[in-house]
Amino acid sequence: VQLQASGGGLVQAGGSLRLSCAASGRSFSTYIMGWFRQAPGKEREFVSAITGSGGFTYYADSVKGRFTISRDNAKNTMYLQMYSLKPEDTAVYYCAARTSGGYLYRPDRYDYWGQGTLVTVSS
Repeated sequence: VQLQASGGGLVQAGGSLRLSCAASGRSFSTYIMGWFRQAPGKEREFVSAITGSGGFTYYADSVKGRFTISRDNAKNTMYLQMYSLKPEDTAVYYCAARTSGGYLYRPDRYDYWGQGTLVTVSS
């Protein structure tokens, strides 16, 4: 599967953005999908994940209550709606896909990656 992330940009603190991740290929609904982010000088970190059916979602504590992950399997697309953005949310955001479960927060467990989209939150 090929992944294309989009929707990043510059936003003021307290603002909102919606990221999208479009997937090509078949059987999108069989993939567990995730969002990760990487700030300059830092390691890539888990943000959120969603199961194939969309029935279960997972969030990092740092974004819980502010971000919402969702997917539309008919459109082969995953979303990350981000509210109440903070300067510390500034990073390149990556979408990723995997076929197996477990350790959803570990980037090395994901098989496919998009190219990333930059989110910059100004104070």
